[in-house]
Amino acid sequence: MQAAMDISAKYCQKELEAYGSCVASNPSKWQHMCNELKMKVAKCTSSHPVIQKIRQDCSQEFVKFEQCLRENQDTPTSCSPHVSRFLGCAETVDLKGVSTNPVHQQS
Repeated sequence: MQAAMDISAKYCQKELEAYGSCVASNPSKWQHMCNELKMKVAKCTSSHPVIQKIRQDCSQEFVKFEQCLRENQDTPTSCSPHVSRFLGCAETVDLKGVSTNPVHQQS
């Protein structure tokens, strides 16, 4: 999960910061108050060209990581090797020609 968060934080920092601030400011009702910002984070992480390219090129590693998490819910740290393989793959993705601007922010 941390791997996905690290990549999301790198490319969707503005959206994540706004959502985090909202959650911190509304401790008892953040689920309701921050839903729109949560949706913006989801949209960014699903539509960002770099994240899409990493998901595409490293889909096998990510699927294995998610499967490990499902099978080891009580001990997610046992999935560390899967995280390492996914991050290793993500580091090798050729991003030449991939826009670093989120699709939803382009004019």
